[in-house]
Amino acid sequence: VDLSHLSPEERWRVEHARMHAKHRGHEAMHAEMVLILIATLVVAQLLLVQWKQRHPRSYNMVTLFQMWVVPLYFTIKLYWWRFLVIWVLFSAVTAFVTFRATRKPLVQTTPRLVYKWFLLIYKISYATGIVGYMAVMFTLFGLNLLFRIKPEDAMDFGISLLFYGLYYGVLE
Repeated sequence: VDLSHLSPEERWRVEHARMHAKHRGHEAMHAEMVLILIATLVVAQLLLVQWKQRHPRSYNMVTLFQMWVVPLYFTIKLYWWRFLVIWVLFSAVTAFVTFRATRKPLVQTTPRLVYKWFLLIYKISYATGIVGYMAVMFTLFGLNLLFRIKPEDAMDFGISLLFYGLYYGVLE
């Protein structure tokens, strides 16, 4: 069937109908796949809880390492340079603070340095998360239109801030 003479909306409807016709009768298979997914998630959660209870030190080390390194992989793969720069700065300062905190004998000013660094990151993460949440809510209520900001841009901004606040807050 030649679709070139149809409008884009009609072309989409025809393609959508073809897709439904092609996948007719697969409902049982899809339901089975969802059940397998749910069962896998439940079993994985139980295993993670058991691991955390029986070996908390290795659990904490592995989860911290994964939270620190996995986003780096996606950052480099997807060319998210802003996140990469912030991640490198955060990692460098945290490594310096950790280095200072693990020296023997402990310098007298180190506990204050550690406390100030973690408090600063907490405050920045909290404020960033709140601003991101407010941006998302304002976008949902349409307040972004008062400033002539497109909903996509406002939502992207809010979700990005939410992500930064949550990621660095949890990582710290």
